[in-house]
Amino acid sequence: QVQLVESGGGLVQTGDSLRLSCAVSGGTFSNYAMAWFRQAPGKEREFVAIIAWSGRSTYYADSVKGRFTISRDNAKNTVYLEMNSLKSEDMAVYYCAADEGGTDNYQRVSKYDYWGQGTQVTVSS
Repeated sequence: QVQLVESGGGLVQTGDSLRLSCAVSGGTFSNYAMAWFRQAPGKEREFVAIIAWSGRSTYYADSVKGRFTISRDNAKNTVYLEMNSLKSEDMAVYYCAADEGGTDNYQRVSKYDYWGQGTQVTVSS
């Protein structure tokens, strides 16, 4: 079965940077559009960023545009989320997700076929 394992979360200060990784196994990684979502306590899971299977197309939530960068390495079956200028409102559990389709409806949680277990990002001021 397809497994997604996130890593790289931790405790940082406001303005710091952090890079999350998501390793995928058990499937054909290059077929998947890959996305990052996040969920803060008491809030719904929200879209952060998505990258097409080819890596040629990316989309971001307005709240992270210009600060976060999603990338992928199809040779390593891994997707990354580089997060810069972190703010307190970025604090959440971050999840990676995979979809065997394209990037349409990318903000919908229901679109995605596979999810990781999440990694905590804590931002202190």
